[in-house]
Amino acid sequence: MTLKKVINTLILTSVISSQMLAQKESITEILLVGFDHLGQMDNGTPSSDIFSQKKQQEIIKITEKLKVFSPDLIMVEKEPSEQNQLDSLYSAYRNNYLKLSDIEYGASETYQVGFRLAKILDLKSVYGIDHYESTSQSLLNSGDNIKLFKNGLTELMNTARPLKKKVQQDSLSIYDYIKTINQDKFIDLSHNLIFNLPAYVINGEFSETGTNTVDIGEIDKKYIGAEYITLFYNRNLKIYSNILNTELKHNSNKILLIMGQLHIGVLKDLFEHNRNYKIIEISEYLN
Repeated sequence: MTLKKVINTLILTSVISSQMLAQKESITEILLVGFDHLGQMDNGTPSSDIFSQKKQQEIIKITEKLKVFSPDLIMVEKEPSEQNQLDSLYSAYRNNYLKLSDIEYGASETYQVGFRLAKILDLKSVYGIDHYESTSQSLLNSGDNIKLFKNGLTELMNTARPLKKKVQQDSLSIYDYIKTINQDKFIDLSHNLIFNLPAYVINGEFSETGTNTVDIGEIDKKYIGAEYITLFYNRNLKIYSNILNTELKHNSNKILLIMGQLHIGVLKDLFEHNRNYKIIEISEYLN
């Protein structure tokens, strides 16, 4: 090989290596927004109707605020297996063939915020990253120190329910409600209930009437609270994997994630230790 070819080869190798390094070290910004599911807000009263003029304006305000972040990828609480249906609905909505009120469960934040914002930003689709598993809080109801868990559950309910009731009565806007439950103290409250307090509970059994769709296998009853945490953590790890792989496929620079508020704390923990991501604080946009 001539000296010229050697030099050219070294230069080419250097360029390729630099490109690969740059790609590897690129940082994706992610904005996590937790919701109390809007589709469950309607209690039959006119003031709780998500499609009322007042509540639509409140949701538009959320959308306009999040638009400033300018995400190139919007992820919602749907499974990847539902992507074809999601694409079909979004395409019809984007091309004005379908209204949000025409969609089954169209009051959900998936459509009210996800679809609406994607259309404004002229994105090709929104992407489902959920993994459906259901575990009820009533599943853990016995064992030593169960009172610590139940006290935490009561504290969360006493904090969240009055706020939701105010939204249903139109005395608190959806914008202010979502802004409030995304504050660190509220994220910590729900995260503590699911991922910390149950670990105190030992020597118990799962309730026979509690909801659980996961094949648990053999349970170590001595560490019943830790087993309970495992059910929730396992689901969120799968959601986390879906997020990572969806981003890898689409090579996003900015992700907006729209999820139930209970998921936000654990996902934040995971992303804080992933050097390929930078968490953007929601307070920069809902302020």
